[in-house]
Amino acid sequence: MSKVLQHLPELDGDEQIEVARLLNDMSDAQAEHFARIYRSRRRDPVHILLLAAVGFIGAAGLQRLYMKEFALGLVYLFTGGLCLIGTIYDLLKYRDLAFRYNRDVALEVAETVRSVYDGRDGNGG
Repeated sequence: MSKVLQHLPELDGDEQIEVARLLNDMSDAQAEHFARIYRSRRRDPVHILLLAAVGFIGAAGLQRLYMKEFALGLVYLFTGGLCLIGTIYDLLKYRDLAFRYNRDVALEVAETVRSVYDGRDGNGG
């Protein structure tokens, strides 16, 4: 847990636990590399909440586009957030949406960082 607090102190709750699990078997250099990439790619739950709220003024689906769910974002956009039902769901579940997106990003970044460092070790570096 100390690595996540050292490199990504802004995380909390389930996201912090998930990232700590990934950082557990990484060196400090790998953890720092992971933190730089992850911080630039993660999505803040508050931004998802705000974008979902914008759906009530007519631009539904921005939160899904922000999370790179382009097909669903366009469906929301053209159907008024599936007649506001999808928008209301996203307003209620914005933390879960952010957690799922961030978990997938963390797994992808961890795999990338490990492969980069494994490649260095395999080449004598």
